[in-house]
Amino acid sequence: MAKLEIDGVTKSFNTARAGRVEALSTVSFTVGEGEFITLLGPSGCGKSTLLRIIAGLEEPSSGEVRLDGRPITGPGPERGMVFQSYTLFPWLTVRQNIEFGLELKGLPRSERRAVADRYLNLIGLSAFENALPKNLSGGMKQRVAIARALANDPEVLLMDEPFGALDAQTRAVMQEVLLGAWEESRKTILFVTHDVEEAIFLADRVLVMTARPGKIKAVIEVRLPRPRPFSLKTAPEFLRLKEEALALIREETLKAVQMG
Repeated sequence: MAKLEIDGVTKSFNTARAGRVEALSTVSFTVGEGEFITLLGPSGCGKSTLLRIIAGLEEPSSGEVRLDGRPITGPGPERGMVFQSYTLFPWLTVRQNIEFGLELKGLPRSERRAVADRYLNLIGLSAFENALPKNLSGGMKQRVAIARALANDPEVLLMDEPFGALDAQTRAVMQEVLLGAWEESRKTILFVTHDVEEAIFLADRVLVMTARPGKIKAVIEVRLPRPRPFSLKTAPEFLRLKEEALALIREETLKAVQMG
């Protein structure tokens, strides 16, 4: 059985300016246990809306999302979410942010510290455990957000363009940090991005979405070896996959521009 099943999901919105807008149209796919899936598509294709539906933050207009065969009807601790904005508690230290969900669960202090130590080490921020978010760079803040999500031990990690606000160099490093964390935890990850290179570098499969209303246009199987070093981005097979994905995205971006 698939870990996640997205079955015929559609989503429409009523807007003051454009009236009824169809954001998603009969989206269907499955995600296996421990699989890393990236959702790639042009701006406005409904990627983030779809992720919010899977998170239980929005309801589909029709269709269903199932986790381990059970319908998702709202948010739950088995699904962790990482947003593009850092969403850290500014009054808590790095360690306290990572431990926050564990404290809500009632874990003893010694257990919370052990879990936080593990993830502080994993993201390379042990030396900043007592720093407040205002004293961290953007990349460091996002590392803390990822560590906090992983520390809560969700079954599925949902990531909505988490590196979108970072500069190119920091973004590349964060991709490697995330892959290192995934190699250790083997969480099921669904990662939204509009960056073609990022989508291929991270994923087992890239799901390419159409322009609005978004649906699955193509599935690109990424059979590149793991673990993946940065140098893989210049390998011939990587460049071939990138060319394939760019052509698909260009088609949909042109459609989106023509639609206005």
